[in-house]
Amino acid sequence: MKNIFVGNLNFGATEDSVRSLFEAYGPVERVNLVTDRDTGRAKGFGFVEMSANADADRAIAGLNGTDLDGRALNVSEARPKPERGFGGGGQRRNNRW
Repeated sequence: MKNIFVGNLNFGATEDSVRSLFEAYGPVERVNLVTDRDTGRAKGFGFVEMSANADADRAIAGLNGTDLDGRALNVSEARPKPERGFGGGGQRRNNRW
């Protein structure tokens, strides 16, 4: 399973339109377009999961820079989410809070 980042999406893009674009390269497991949690508006990027790594690699190579709804897509392998620490978020100075 490979997770693919898709950036520079038109704010009107739908999961169905992104899915159909990637399905030309193989089966798509999941499409997730990221939205603002307060307004519900699209943020212009999302993620596509493809079960076969070879299909995903072909999709990345074939779709990066492709025009969708007037915008050139930025398509690459998604990086893992960085781990978030727990705590109050303050900076530590001189080993004291």
